[in-house]
Amino acid sequence: MKSELMQLGFIGLGRMGGNMTRRLHDAGHTVIAWDRNPDAVRSASEAGLGGAASLDELVKALQKPRVVWIMVPAGEPTEETINSLAARLSSGDVVIDGGNTHFKDDVRRARLLAAKGIEYVDVGTSGGVWGAKRGYCLMIGGSPNVVERLTPLFRALAPGRAGVAATEGGVPSSSTAPEGYLHCGPAGAGHFVKMIHNGIEYGLMQAYAEGFDILRNADSASLAPDHRYTFDLAEIAEVWRRGSVVSSWLLDLAALALRDDPQLDRFTGSVGDSGEGRWTVATAIEEDVAADVLTTALYKRFRSRRDHTFAEKLLSALRAQFGGHVEPR
Repeated sequence: MKSELMQLGFIGLGRMGGNMTRRLHDAGHTVIAWDRNPDAVRSASEAGLGGAASLDELVKALQKPRVVWIMVPAGEPTEETINSLAARLSSGDVVIDGGNTHFKDDVRRARLLAAKGIEYVDVGTSGGVWGAKRGYCLMIGGSPNVVERLTPLFRALAPGRAGVAATEGGVPSSSTAPEGYLHCGPAGAGHFVKMIHNGIEYGLMQAYAEGFDILRNADSASLAPDHRYTFDLAEIAEVWRRGSVVSSWLLDLAALALRDDPQLDRFTGSVGDSGEGRWTVATAIEEDVAADVLTTALYKRFRSRRDHTFAEKLLSALRAQFGGHVEPR
């Protein structure tokens, strides 16, 4: 594997991007950063990174062949950034999109940039705000030669082998998967894998949420008196973290959340989605693959944003009509 240090431009210094630049910098790479927010650039400069006042300044500061990593919101912000770079970069340069882009957009953008001789690499990046210390799981799409050239960057960002042993006999010795990064295929493949990763995440989170909700309501008056229990959810999360088949990093995070705020009073319960769950379900439909759990988990997030839906009102009205049932207070 290559181990030389590299220079790269980095666009987008938000919650993940800012941490990623610092991890790259700490590994010895030269990072020149730009963000629309001057304060973010100033903060990066104070941390020892190179700061650019504009996109033009960033491109001019990079040595050819240039490498620019983009970490901005998917959709129009990414599209605008890539189009702006395409007008400034030249043949042999590389654009890396590490955001949550739809894989079909990757395929289109790679084709457009290839016409100018510019390489395009998509990197599905998982790790959130914890990635600065834990490292980032990287799912990569692009030309094999270019991905190989960028290996020093991926190795700096990924967790490495520490803490998690490779599956015995299940991974080729040449695989980088145990390091925490993997070349998944051509343009779009990295974000395709990340899309499914996030779809699965929706389902796992929903399962934990529903299970803990049942535990929380185990003292419900609707249960027989000798069937009621009062559980310490933080303690249950903690014991499940040890030796249980449902242990995971998500359970670790649930344990932290329940320890800090047992009743979760700081939250309203309105759950957002950043797009990947929708794309996962849409892709499952295109492939004729049943994805019951992932689809339901997505719909539950939609449901969480309303106090009561019209559908629920109609259900209640129908129960009143045919059975005289009164709504519970």
